[in-house]
Amino acid sequence: MTFYGWLTIFLFVAVLTAVAIPLGGYMAAVYSGERTLLDPIMRGPERLLYRLMGVDPNREQDWKQYARSVITFSLVGWLLLYFILRTQGLWNFTGLNPMGFHSAPWNVTFNTVSSFLTNTNWQYYGGETTMTYLSQMAGLAVQNYASAAVGIVVAVALIRGITSRSGTSLGNFYRDFTRTILWVLLPLSLIVSILLVSQGSIQNFSHYLSFRGIQNLTQTIAMGPVASQEAIKLLGTNGGGFFNTNSAHPFENPNGFTNFLEMLSVLMIPAALVFTYGRLVGSRRQGYAIFSTMMVMFLGAVIVCYIAEAHGSPAQHAAGLHTGVLAGSTGGNMEGKEQRFGIAGSALFNVVTTATSCGAVNSAIESFTGIGGAVPFANLSASEVIFGGVGTGLYSILLYVLLAVFIGGLMVGRTPEYLGKKIGAREIKLVALGILITPLSALFATAMATASSAGRASIDTAITGHGPQGFSETFYAYLSQANNNGSAFAGYSGLIQPNAGNLGAHGITFADLLGGFDMLFARYAPILFALAVAGSLAGKRVSPAGLGTMRTDNPTFVVLLIGIIVLVGALTFFPALLLGPIVQGLTGHLY
Repeated sequence: MTFYGWLTIFLFVAVLTAVAIPLGGYMAAVYSGERTLLDPIMRGPERLLYRLMGVDPNREQDWKQYARSVITFSLVGWLLLYFILRTQGLWNFTGLNPMGFHSAPWNVTFNTVSSFLTNTNWQYYGGETTMTYLSQMAGLAVQNYASAAVGIVVAVALIRGITSRSGTSLGNFYRDFTRTILWVLLPLSLIVSILLVSQGSIQNFSHYLSFRGIQNLTQTIAMGPVASQEAIKLLGTNGGGFFNTNSAHPFENPNGFTNFLEMLSVLMIPAALVFTYGRLVGSRRQGYAIFSTMMVMFLGAVIVCYIAEAHGSPAQHAAGLHTGVLAGSTGGNMEGKEQRFGIAGSALFNVVTTATSCGAVNSAIESFTGIGGAVPFANLSASEVIFGGVGTGLYSILLYVLLAVFIGGLMVGRTPEYLGKKIGAREIKLVALGILITPLSALFATAMATASSAGRASIDTAITGHGPQGFSETFYAYLSQANNNGSAFAGYSGLIQPNAGNLGAHGITFADLLGGFDMLFARYAPILFALAVAGSLAGKRVSPAGLGTMRTDNPTFVVLLIGIIVLVGALTFFPALLLGPIVQGLTGHLY
């Protein structure tokens, strides 16, 4: 641990807070219909998009109509992306396939399309060896924008349900979606793209470069429109890299400044939405309370991860003692990390992308120590409430807020109510289902994968064996996909493993299909429950606060909320965590 490392962490928190507060105010103006600086520029494109989609932006929708629009739009997006990826070899005439790539197999394409549609960006392929420039831009990057916008508008709809005064309308999905793209995502992506290009990220349509190295072997350097996709990959908490090594690649993440910028880009919108919420409900203290909850849990994860990685693993200390080197004098665990980012920059990036639904990586998570590797598990076990994905994090933690209000009301013997609206049996049933869908999806998929020979074929036993590391890789894969995160413990693959035998091809299809359905179900089921909660709350009248009303904007409620989040995560995931990273960390086993 170093002073520079701690300074980086706390400077990042300060800058994030300073950026999120005004951005949250701007987004509140966007969704409340107030005038903004971008209105003169965006009003024309906005009207054009409404005409192209054939929708009336002034038509209000209840929760069922809003949900129907979300599902219909997403289904059309799935079909269009599948078509683009399966026919990418036919578009060579565009000049956007300089390497002559063909389409991936149908099952890999199914997984990829489901992944990008759900804001997961899980990748069973190498971007620079599989995807054409056209597929990257017209297919994957477009879905990066669309999936991010869907998450944000669902959160906005839930806010409207909470603030509605005896109504049923949650707004209009297409109006919210269009304004999210034009007023929020595009301007921020343009700024971040320019900054990345200025630091060395590439943005071109060139053929790949070939040269002979010092050993006279031919090597290839991939090119492409990287910076533009990198920006929305981060801002939309998508995470899918243009290159196979993701944000560890110097063309995606050239230096320490871009590493800081990319982490800030990931958390910028999720953090800002909390302040947007405070403004839209008419009580900024509500936003501050939720932000404090998220930040306390975030800082706890960062501190644990940084200390664990700076300390190193038991195996490294044992090796140091065996060779006569003092334990801990090696400077910590640098395995799988880039020298230009160091331990602090890698640990912080790890926590940022697993506390959200981003999943981008600048280091190898499977190379972290047992305790350091348990941190991303813990972050994912919180089910996207430590900031979470864009929109997803806000509506997920609001479900926990309603649960905390219900439990707190029972503890003090009062009828639970939140912002003047009574929380009844219907709302709590919907909240419970919305909260439990993600853990159940992850655990069910992990059980199927570990109990079946086809699922176990995805574990590279030649490297990891079937011990705690093998289980960790499997569990993390489906936990990541259920949380729409996309990061992975390398080793669990949708590719044929050399030791898989005849089960190899079946293992590919099994992992691709199970993961694809896991992502789709765990994305859209919570959305439907969140919208149902919004619809139920929208029809409730507001009662004035009384002397016995439990406050939800003070430190006491923050502690209650954190306790409930930790308790639910522990009850659902702790047994599985014991079988993987915890036993590995306690025993010092490498695999």
